[in-house]
Amino acid sequence: MSNPEKPRRRPSPDPVAVLRGHRAAVNDTCFHTTLPLLFSGAADGELRVWDTASHRTVSSIWAHGGAAGVYSIAAGSGLGNMIVSQGRDGLCKGWVIEEAGLSRRPIFTISTSTYHFCKLSLVKVPCSAHGIQSGLSCSNSDTEPHRVLSGENAGSRDANPAGATQEYEQGSSSDRQNILAIAGQESSEIELWDIKSSRKIMCLPQRCSANVTVHPTKQRGLCMAVQAFIPCESGGYINILSSYEDGSTLWWDVRKPGSPLSSVKYHSESALSIAIDGLCTGGISGGADSKIAMFTLDHQKGTFSLRNEIEIERSGITGIAIRPDNKITATAGWDHRIRVYNYSKGNALAVLKYHSATCNAVAFSHDCKLMASCSADTTVALWELYPPKTPSKVDIATEEVEK
Repeated sequence: MSNPEKPRRRPSPDPVAVLRGHRAAVNDTCFHTTLPLLFSGAADGELRVWDTASHRTVSSIWAHGGAAGVYSIAAGSGLGNMIVSQGRDGLCKGWVIEEAGLSRRPIFTISTSTYHFCKLSLVKVPCSAHGIQSGLSCSNSDTEPHRVLSGENAGSRDANPAGATQEYEQGSSSDRQNILAIAGQESSEIELWDIKSSRKIMCLPQRCSANVTVHPTKQRGLCMAVQAFIPCESGGYINILSSYEDGSTLWWDVRKPGSPLSSVKYHSESALSIAIDGLCTGGISGGADSKIAMFTLDHQKGTFSLRNEIEIERSGITGIAIRPDNKITATAGWDHRIRVYNYSKGNALAVLKYHSATCNAVAFSHDCKLMASCSADTTVALWELYPPKTPSKVDIATEEVEK
């Protein structure tokens, strides 16, 4: 067991900007995939858009009403000019990015009827395999979701589990870029939803095929974190990592919905956060205990392998992100700290001490130049940490010669 908690004795870097404007705890943040925009969602239901160059608010809307708040937000290359928000009101909504900011009305509303603390996940595709189509796919012609019903009736188009499974087997659902994974109405299960049609297409474990006497998830408690991805070795079929209240993590393949491929228990208390790397070959998890687990995935055997276990001084990791180039990873902690590690070696690089309350999430920009952290102190901080090296003229010339 390694203990690289203490980084080199250097002053903790300061954020390059602090974004102020929220009036409640900021629960989540994410970058747009191509535009210089950052999104943040707060506990009072406000969803803000920030310009990462000017550090100013571009737009602000009340995305989820009442005391429910925005719990999670996500942007993906497959969503095009749209982001998805998840509220504690049991709804997921899609918002279009317009010239004046976000649309005032959602382009779709999905009534998931889930009210717990597990953030949604879009499907992650390996950086080098964007051309792979999911086993749920029947078309690759669209890059943006179709406009679908929004409002109270949007959730009524939920398919029954049997029908959803049949639809999956026939490959007649929408492409992988329009699928989201979320902890289910039954809080130990995971549901896959088709964004285009606002329909539930699969439940894991699939109830009709799960062993009734030995249910694979009920005894594990609430699902606390989920990550959907498509490994190169899966032939385009969606895989899912799900973490639970008892500290365990399960690995699912939608082709075998009755039971997980493998399970591990890296945490002695609830596993609260999980992230998979840019190649979909490994990841990192954090929990309510004082451990961070770095692991690899053996896709041929369908098994986990623990490669690094990091002890931290203060318990509680609520959010994790791995930079797209797989160079560094960051964690958000209950102790108001953002910890930054070398992803391949596991050694600590920095402990960021700006925030004055619980840190809820971290996110990296797709060009790897910025990191954002958000906190219950109502702020979002922007950081420039270990930016990727810009190729020199010699490197570019050498690359051209080799071609």
